Amino acid sequence: MPELPEVETTRRGLLPRVAGRRIRSIAVRNGSLRWPVPADIAKRLSGETIRDIRRRAKYLLFDLGKGHLLVHLGMSGRLTLLPAGTPARKHDHVDIELEGGTLLRFTDPRRFGAMLWLESPAESHALLKDLGMEPLDAAFTGQALRARAKGRSVSIKQFLMNGRIVTGVGNIYASEALFHAGIAPGRSAGRVSAARYDRLAEAVRRTLARAIAAGGSTLRDFASAEGRPGYFQQRHAVYKREGKPCRVCKTPIRALRQGQRSTFFCPRCQK
Repeated sequence: MPELPEVETTRRGLLPRVAGRRIRSIAVRNGSLRWPVPADIAKRLSGETIRDIRRRAKYLLFDLGKGHLLVHLGMSGRLTLLPAGTPARKHDHVDIELEGGTLLRFTDPRRFGAMLWLESPAESHALLKDLGMEPLDAAFTGQALRARAKGRSVSIKQFLMNGRIVTGVGNIYASEALFHAGIAPGRSAGRVSAARYDRLAEAVRRTLARAIAAGGSTLRDFASAEGRPGYFQQRHAVYKREGKPCRVCKTPIRALRQGQRSTFFCPRCQK
């Protein structure tokens, strides 16, 4: 599933090439996504200009002035810029044609993604209003994390992946950040010291920043707006490296199941 770095990579790739462009037309081939694409989306968006693209958690918000087009990439979705007239393939569900001969295409083999119209203000929508802290914002600190963890017995990894507490930190980057912070993924969130939360907040920010710089991680379907894969998976310290030597201490990386997800960690470096 595309996580925050992949969504942010998509946003940064699209923004300079679509901002200020007017939407000429929209073709919906299959609107049966996670939630149905609005039947009147072409009528609503045609003739409007894309002013900006924001990201909230793993959602992209295309600002059209009178409202926002919300896009979620789901498990396998991607947005790609192509020349107008490029033939569609089986899983190419929505085309947004922009002035200047550019096509913005939404592809989603599993159809767990979404494309919805939101009236302003977008942040009051049910999908967005209860989201937690943005890990790239200045307000994301060890102190803020620790305050939300007080009294919680849930594991620190599951705490970090709770979207009502922290947005956009999925399985890959939670495992990676906990390794760099030296914290065992099974430790109770309420039993992590203030100093260690400071390290964790910094590790989350640095891990995400490095992943964005590398274009995200491509494990299955993800590609950038230009169609390029991400390369951060080549730098993973623990994720999907079970049995391989830790890059720091050479101890074999271990895996366990937490909340139906695989967690990877170094038993020596993480306590």
